[in-house]
Amino acid sequence: MHKLTIDLVSDIVCPWCVIGYLRLRHALARLPEVDVTLRWHPYELNPRLAMGGENLREHLNKKYGTSLEASQQARKTLTELGNDVGFAFHFFDEMRIYNTRKAHQLLLWAHQQDKQLPLTLALWSAYFQQGKAIDEDEVLLEIAQTVGLDRTACQQILTDESWANAVANTEQQWLQASIHAVPTLIIEQKYLISGAQTSEILLDVLQRLTIKTDREH
Repeated sequence: MHKLTIDLVSDIVCPWCVIGYLRLRHALARLPEVDVTLRWHPYELNPRLAMGGENLREHLNKKYGTSLEASQQARKTLTELGNDVGFAFHFFDEMRIYNTRKAHQLLLWAHQQDKQLPLTLALWSAYFQQGKAIDEDEVLLEIAQTVGLDRTACQQILTDESWANAVANTEQQWLQASIHAVPTLIIEQKYLISGAQTSEILLDVLQRLTIKTDREH
């Protein structure tokens, strides 16, 4: 059995992070001989967003100059790509984008509980499929409970400033490592893949790295 460690830098409100991870999962399914340890790391696309967030289309127009037509086309493309990997995006006119700091606090702590992956998937579903406000404590607590995390413990994490600082410090480390976009994959702490690459590209890279790491060991 070959062993690989993959670090995933992502944000909950990034649709390309959903697609990128699911493409990675499809690639790994074709490599049963590879035992992969996945580690999730925080990245906030909009760390200064106020509570309640902003209308997504208005936000994209303000931040990137995205027109209504471009937004509609992007949503169509993302929906099609999501369907290709088994994820049904539900975009709608009043959809909002939210600050994800508290969601990342829970995800950082969930690593200790071996619940990062199920919590990530639950957060993606809550935001992209159910339109939930994932900057609200009550919403986050309900999501955390669905994956078996203790509500009281989660409440403490959400109100503990040290966990907010831990998220910020981790993000700063990635920025210092010149990571300015998500999703980003780091394989074996030295091979970086940026963006939501296709399953075929990821499969090829993983096969090559498996051979390379075997030779090095």
